[in-house]
Amino acid sequence: MKRVTVILAILFLAFGVAYAKDYTVTKKAGSYMVHVRMDKNPPITGKNNIAISIQDAAGADVVDAAVIVEYSMPAMPGMPAMNYKTKTETKNKKYMAIVDFSMSGAWNINVKITRAGKTQSVKFNVDVS
Repeated sequence: MKRVTVILAILFLAFGVAYAKDYTVTKKAGSYMVHVRMDKNPPITGKNNIAISIQDAAGADVVDAAVIVEYSMPAMPGMPAMNYKTKTETKNKKYMAIVDFSMSGAWNINVKITRAGKTQSVKFNVDVS
């Protein structure tokens, strides 16, 4: 009985890892609601696809903004800070980009939304494995 329980636990964990949900964050930026989705959870060292959808105060999709994703890792002893920036492209009412984390650890992500001459931003952190 104990062996069956152990085997079932291993299968359950393997199934859960294989079908883990995307990493998602939803935050408010001014009058916008911003939904960020990364295709890996947790994000990994290397390339991660990111999709950003933005709704205005009325709930309508915003597709005419300039969106930039900045990501950085603060300086640590013996290592300078790392700062990167990538532009997005609009596809199916979403802003798509690739973030390429150069190492594991805590990263800061800042999504900058510029529309009608005004810039709003959403900041969040991820732990890259």
